[in-house]
Amino acid sequence: MPQYGSGMAVNTTFKIGGEIEIHRLGFGSMRLTGEGIWGPPEDPEECRRVLKRAVELGVDFVDTADSYGPYVTEELIGETLAPYESVTIATKAGLARIAPDLGDGPRVWPPVGRPEYLRQECEMSLRRLKLEVIDLWQLHRIDPKVPREEQFGLLKDLQDEGKVRHVGISQVTVEEIQAARDIVEIATVQNRYNLADQSAADVLEYCEQHEIGFIPWAPMAQGELTGTDSPVAKAAEGHEVSPGAVALAWLLHRSDVILPIPGTSTVAHLEQNMKAKDLELTADELSAFDSAVKD
Repeated sequence: MPQYGSGMAVNTTFKIGGEIEIHRLGFGSMRLTGEGIWGPPEDPEECRRVLKRAVELGVDFVDTADSYGPYVTEELIGETLAPYESVTIATKAGLARIAPDLGDGPRVWPPVGRPEYLRQECEMSLRRLKLEVIDLWQLHRIDPKVPREEQFGLLKDLQDEGKVRHVGISQVTVEEIQAARDIVEIATVQNRYNLADQSAADVLEYCEQHEIGFIPWAPMAQGELTGTDSPVAKAAEGHEVSPGAVALAWLLHRSDVILPIPGTSTVAHLEQNMKAKDLELTADELSAFDSAVKD
């Protein structure tokens, strides 16, 4: 059964790499693209409004990747938010794109971890985001075709060169984090984790032990917990928020190192999600969620 963070009230901030202090509820930009996370969004102006409104609501941590679009979200963020005032930008490289992600056809997110490719993508991300240094640069996936030590070594090289401030890795095991830390300091890990999928609990525990930020992707997924009589629905009704806000609040309660990055392409949905940062779940509600997941 999960062990929760600092009581029912949650710590609102976290220091990435022990240095960059951010509010824990951030924003993920993947949905600021076209269908299948491919091409430009249907309503670019609304997406710009989303980014600006997120900052107005206190978001100071924005996560993106070169593969979203590809390149679309990085360009949109650079055009909309640069120069960045008190906003930490995180991006990723290591997944290429060959087609829209529409659930059929060949694999459309192939990992590419050749050091020369990763270096090129970092340089281009700097340009698109209008940055001189990337606050947090993450290896999107470890490429099994390339020795992982070469990929981790490239992260260290870019950090030593001053192109990136802190580095992270994504969708990894505890053993892979340990291997990476033998070469470069790891500030964050980004794995799938939510109410319905807690399979990365061991990775989260390791991150807690070493004060590594844990960025859950698909943070709002609730699986079978979305029914009218589910504990999530009941909590949402009781607090007068959306079920998604409850799922995000659960993550904030779950651990002080968790940094949720919910994404959306509309201001209305963004404002619903942001209610999670002020939502204090009760011990009974947390226990009900745990029981429902276990059942």
